[in-house]
Amino acid sequence: MNVNIRRGTAEDVPAMMKLVRELAEYEKAPEQVSNDESRMLREGFGENPAFGSFVAEVDGVIQGISIYYFRYSTWKGKRLYLEDIVVTESMRGNNFGKLLLDRTIEEARATDCSGMMWQVLDWNEPAINFYKKYNARFDAGWINCHLDF
Repeated sequence: MNVNIRRGTAEDVPAMMKLVRELAEYEKAPEQVSNDESRMLREGFGENPAFGSFVAEVDGVIQGISIYYFRYSTWKGKRLYLEDIVVTESMRGNNFGKLLLDRTIEEARATDCSGMMWQVLDWNEPAINFYKKYNARFDAGWINCHLDF
């Protein structure tokens, strides 16, 4: 299988949103997705993009995505925040997640970030085991906070 990892484009947005919805189903929270294609297109590929992306493509079909953005830590400086890596269920186990994470790590290094951050649900054992292969550090002392508008 020939996998092409490339930067996401505006034309990829429908496939990206399809994978976002698939992830929401997997995480048992499909009703929480309020984003849509027009917003993702505007916010990711407009004049001042809020996020970057990579796609894993096989025979012209997107089978996985990595969505990230930059944040600033007063303690660490510029950090890359990995919002999501999603591989379509039928293609999991084919190394796409590794290829996407490796490319995202390259982006963090190339953009002079001091490191990367992300979250993983405490019940998502396959993802936790995947990240352990990278010697990721798991923080237990933080509570997520949100304001929705």
